[in-house]
Amino acid sequence: MEPKLKHILVPVEGASTDHESVMLACGLAKKEKAEILLLYVIEVRRNLPIDAEMSEEIERGEVVLERVQRFADKIGCRVSTDLLQAREAGAAIVNEAVERDVQLIVMGVPYHEKFGEYCVEPRAQYVLEHAGCRVILAREPLPLGQAVANGR
Repeated sequence: MEPKLKHILVPVEGASTDHESVMLACGLAKKEKAEILLLYVIEVRRNLPIDAEMSEEIERGEVVLERVQRFADKIGCRVSTDLLQAREAGAAIVNEAVERDVQLIVMGVPYHEKFGEYCVEPRAQYVLEHAGCRVILAREPLPLGQAVANGR
């Protein structure tokens, strides 16, 4: 029997994929009456203390969270938000999922190629490899003409 969805974590970063992942999470949350947490992670360079004052990054994170929260409100979905600082975003997402007893992480990922092949960005790769809960990736569409150019 599938465990009931109570908590869904949606990492956001101000990317074009944020709205898609929030829409997907909201659809699932409404069905299950689950709570959604939007999480913005500021990655702190190793040469700085973890609690370094990073006012520009904090302001950007707050703007992103506010914009995505307004989007969720428009589609009739209540969410809570959190902003945190960490060395690695992927590890912070996994740790937050454990701390908040999350049953599902919904992540938007950009279409990214490395050496001519599609690859998953490091943050998403880490979450896929280490999260103890289910993970859904919402990848953005292929760049216009990409599927035709590759003979698909």
